[in-house]
Amino acid sequence: MKEEQGSNPFSKDSELHAVLSRRQFLRLGGGLVVLFSYGDLIAQEGRRGFGGTQGTPPDFNAFLRIEENGRVTCFVGKVELGQGVVTSLAQVLAEELDVPFESVDMILGDTDLCPWDMGTFGSRSIKYLGPTLREAAAEAKAILIDLAADHLKSPANQLRAWQGTITDLKYSSKYVNYADLVKGKSIARRLERKPSLKPVSEFTISGKPRPRTDALAKVTGKATYAGDIRLPGMLYAKILRPPAHGAKLKSVDTSAAAKIKGVQIIRNGDMIAVLHLSPDGALDAMATIKAQFDLPEPRVDDTSIFNHLMKAAPPGNAVAQGGILDEGKRRSSKIFEATYLNSYVAHAPMETHTATARAEGSKATVWASTQTPFSARDSVASAIGLPSKDVRIITPFVGGGFGGKSQNRQVVEAAQLAKLAGKPVQVAWTREEEFFYDTFRPAAIVTIKSGVTPSNQIVYWDYDVYFAGERSSEQPYDVPHHRTAAHGGWQGGSGAHPFAVGAWRAPASNTNIFAIESQIDHMAAGTGLDPLEFRLKNLKDLRMRRVLETAAKNFGWKPSVSPSGRGHAMACANYLGTYVATFAEVDVNKETGKVQVKRVVCCQDMGLVVNPEGAKMQMEGCITMGLGYALTEEVHFKGGKILDLNFDTYEIPRFTWLPKIETVLVDAPDIPPQGGGEPPIVCMGAVIANAVFDATGARLYQLPMTPERIKEAMLKVSPKKPLGG
Repeated sequence: MKEEQGSNPFSKDSELHAVLSRRQFLRLGGGLVVLFSYGDLIAQEGRRGFGGTQGTPPDFNAFLRIEENGRVTCFVGKVELGQGVVTSLAQVLAEELDVPFESVDMILGDTDLCPWDMGTFGSRSIKYLGPTLREAAAEAKAILIDLAADHLKSPANQLRAWQGTITDLKYSSKYVNYADLVKGKSIARRLERKPSLKPVSEFTISGKPRPRTDALAKVTGKATYAGDIRLPGMLYAKILRPPAHGAKLKSVDTSAAAKIKGVQIIRNGDMIAVLHLSPDGALDAMATIKAQFDLPEPRVDDTSIFNHLMKAAPPGNAVAQGGILDEGKRRSSKIFEATYLNSYVAHAPMETHTATARAEGSKATVWASTQTPFSARDSVASAIGLPSKDVRIITPFVGGGFGGKSQNRQVVEAAQLAKLAGKPVQVAWTREEEFFYDTFRPAAIVTIKSGVTPSNQIVYWDYDVYFAGERSSEQPYDVPHHRTAAHGGWQGGSGAHPFAVGAWRAPASNTNIFAIESQIDHMAAGTGLDPLEFRLKNLKDLRMRRVLETAAKNFGWKPSVSPSGRGHAMACANYLGTYVATFAEVDVNKETGKVQVKRVVCCQDMGLVVNPEGAKMQMEGCITMGLGYALTEEVHFKGGKILDLNFDTYEIPRFTWLPKIETVLVDAPDIPPQGGGEPPIVCMGAVIANAVFDATGARLYQLPMTPERIKEAMLKVSPKKPLGG
């Protein structure tokens, strides 16, 4: 079926895998299939509030297949969003299985072939799936050694696996490769014993920089995305959208569209769609439809939202507390109070939400741009009345997600239309639809009261975060009297927001670290201490001290009290076990308020690093993306009407903005691998705000720090003392 080639780009034999169900796959001969428990991974993620297994009896077997030709195929429910797991997970597997890295083929995000997975988000792929893959590979290798012992007539403890071959250490002429062991056999085994894992000191693949295996396909345009799928007779769909969230369709006239040759009109409840053999034909037909909507009265906009949220805020949930706040306040010689704000922020991925669906009889297949293929499968099944087992989601490359491709609205739309039309249908959102239906990072507020003793020890910390969420809200400093409370979270659901909100790369943490590290900088300046000295004076956490000191050394930090006029600053964070410290140098145009970030040094301790090259790419990407939420990205709206619908008004980072970026990975091989896809972004708001303060003496309390806000803040700066004086 030529039209479907490339539907899963992670395999060198994608057409074969595209037509196999899991049961058919297991019945194939000529290979070793290793079954290992996936349940511990799911339970572990579920305990952390990322979905768990409620309501779903998933098959927790993950499959590793050694082919007759010696190649290894690994099946995981994660997807490739541009973060590089198609490379790093292959490194993990190849290392523990003792096969050449080049011999590993990855199948990701195919619900018929891969084990159940709750989704790809939260920098969790390597951290939680990596150990499971290591265990699977170790089991596979142990089984192969048992088979080789029988084949070579040698004791198993005398055999060594290396590069896909098992050799008798006593008689080097006795060896057999993996392919010869499994050739002509159909073997499915589960070990009764748990084999030991390879020591990190013996790693030759994990921990070594590897070019991304998807790089060539992406730079040459050969990479397949959901919008590249072409099926016989496929129609392109355009769907009538409301002008504002909360609008109700009052009347619609589709008569003009119905007269256009080749147009099929479908109405399914509130959904009205036009289908055509070409996307332009569908777009032109949609333009002829006349619709009237009842619009709700706008009650809030992007300027009044913060007052609205404070009034709508639920009671706080305690995140951390210790000591007695009144005692901390009493012992404080200086008190610092501040309120920090951040606006709604869009995901703005390069690839808009897209899905191509085929519904035939009692089966449906959808090629989807999604971070959550198994959730998408269940949503499609419910929407079109099929059991989940009869719905298959195939996830090609995904052109960015950042937490925004988890709701799967377009996947359900494509499946519903395919079933109603009786033909394959592709739904590809326009940029305007992408902005309108985005689940924005929520607008949020943080209020902080803090205090220091005469010896400049932080003794008092009273912290409330509203609507961002609790992640990273617990400050890392040594404060005897403290309280942190979270009022509402980034998931929404409270009805306080005028539209949908959700996870945005490192949810909650960008807001919380902006507030915490701005406040720490504010306190350092208020006590007359160098900001690095002040942080280290109040930190016992050795990992945090190490990343701060390493970053300071690489930046060439010279102690000074802010504001010094240099535009130098720092921020640090512990993001889900990954420690990061960022130093920056900025230049602020005093006339226009425009900020140019000139240099960023980011140091990261993420434990054992599987692919240093990939990790540094992620750090650079986080720093670049972080410039946007720090300086320009802000969704303007009036009630449910979104006013920013494209990049002419919603400004994301440009290449001309980019500073010199220096990334440093702290060597910590004794610590298990931690996440790397999100941590460096969380410091960007704070480090730029602190650097602007150091350059101008103006403290910014709201993100983004637009030129207008910076100019306004500079007008409030007292001219009594020259910068650095």
